[in-house]
Amino acid sequence: MDKPKYRRVVLKLSGEALAGEQKFGIDANVVQDVAQQIQEIVDMGVQVAVVVGAGNIWRGVAGSAGGIDRATADYMGMLATVLNALALQDALEKIGVPTRVQTAIEMREVAEPYIRRKATNHLDRGRVVIFAAGTGNPYFTTDTTAALRAAEIGAEVILLAKGTVNGVYDADPKQVPDAKMFKRLSYLEVLQRGLKVMDATATSLCMDNGIPLIVFGLATHGNIRRALLGEDIGTYVGGES
Repeated sequence: MDKPKYRRVVLKLSGEALAGEQKFGIDANVVQDVAQQIQEIVDMGVQVAVVVGAGNIWRGVAGSAGGIDRATADYMGMLATVLNALALQDALEKIGVPTRVQTAIEMREVAEPYIRRKATNHLDRGRVVIFAAGTGNPYFTTDTTAALRAAEIGAEVILLAKGTVNGVYDADPKQVPDAKMFKRLSYLEVLQRGLKVMDATATSLCMDNGIPLIVFGLATHGNIRRALLGEDIGTYVGGES
């Protein structure tokens, strides 16, 4: 079996990726495919933590633009991430992958509260840990959650899985057909160019803690495994370009 390049990882799943082609809600087939891809890397001995977004259900920024108080809109988004987390947990456990959901907002009937030592213990025991409800604070994105949790649990890399976009481009490839995809970028280049990789807070957190990012598309089955093996897919973001 090929040897993975990383031992402990944070997989950041965008909410849009879980919606699939229907663009809204949770596509059961996509969730099952993601679960199978996670099972592949767990079977390789990789410790996997997952952070889920909620763009397929609710976006706090959009809600705020529509007149809802920003903090309230963000809390609504945090609750929406729990729906995605529970759907992914169900799919993983149905194929025999032990999984725990931990939330930054306590809801003990459906998930554990986030406790760093408990999370690392689960990982050491081979369980997948899904972090939901963001950081528990408004005004912070799930990208920032991924960077924060990665630093807290000592993850070696963040795998940033997008929907149909397969890397970082100098323009929106859906609108600019000849947009150029970057193969490698530094944190500073991402910040200076204003590239839509993660928000600035998340990028700065990764830079301060030396946590690299691999940005790739989730639409192709097996890409999570390929990223872990160090294959040339997507865009690598690290200390130097």
